[in-house]
Amino acid sequence: MKSRKGFSSLSVQLTATVSVALVLLLLGMVATLALAARRITTNIQEHMGFDVVLTEQSTLDDINRFKQLFSHAPYVASFRYFSPEDANTAWHEEMGENLTELLDVNPFLPEFEINVKAAYACADSLDKIMLPLAEMPGVEQVNGHTEVVDQVNRNLSMVMLVLILAVCALLPISFVLINNTVRLTIFSRRFTIHTMKLVGASRAYIRRPFLLSNLLQGFLAGLTASAILTGIYAYMWSLDASLAAVAGAATLIFVCCSMVILGPLLSLSAAAIATQRYLTMTYDDLFYPIHPENG
Repeated sequence: MKSRKGFSSLSVQLTATVSVALVLLLLGMVATLALAARRITTNIQEHMGFDVVLTEQSTLDDINRFKQLFSHAPYVASFRYFSPEDANTAWHEEMGENLTELLDVNPFLPEFEINVKAAYACADSLDKIMLPLAEMPGVEQVNGHTEVVDQVNRNLSMVMLVLILAVCALLPISFVLINNTVRLTIFSRRFTIHTMKLVGASRAYIRRPFLLSNLLQGFLAGLTASAILTGIYAYMWSLDASLAAVAGAATLIFVCCSMVILGPLLSLSAAAIATQRYLTMTYDDLFYPIHPENG
């Protein structure tokens, strides 16, 4: 009988640990997706920008002056310089035509391609940057597609909003599920709690083993969820390294550490609430929901 009881207790604890691990895994996967989406958003925004086309009379000193300007500008994430020869070669490779041979002159002008930092990737910021540049000596024109930038930002913001709302919705749902799981494990030992009360044990003494047990279960659940998430990441890496790299190892480590911390905290909180509930119950209340007064 003792062996069967021990096996039953172990089975309940194992079931609770697995249940908490699955909830944490779901939360971790959504969090990883949200962080990866944020990383993709920043990457896309830092590939937005504008082109600065210089005049045909621009000298090497003018070009070096603009290189120095863009190297130290706070809004620049990266920039590339295209000489007229570079532009003509790129056109030839892409279109199969050599315009210099066709026209007897190179129609391209010196040009800088500027990619701005994510914080400046919006129409208002780009306009404030482009207007002064367009008035600088040696600049033929400044080309920017602010309407496209705004449209991309709106789409990215919508995706991020959906993912953030999903994470925010999952947090309370996760706590409710973990709380119910922990309550069920403590419910099976409610008569033990009552017996300890009868022999004069203090509430802190009664709570301690339940809190420690659920703290350990939450920690094991966090480790289990982290191991499964790492396995999924490794499998994705084996299929397509570029796809796995979107999330990044740093994001995976952050999410795994968060689950290892969040698991014990949620389990401990749920155990404290559930234990307090049964500590305040009378003997007759322990038979709920089959108490005669409750039908």
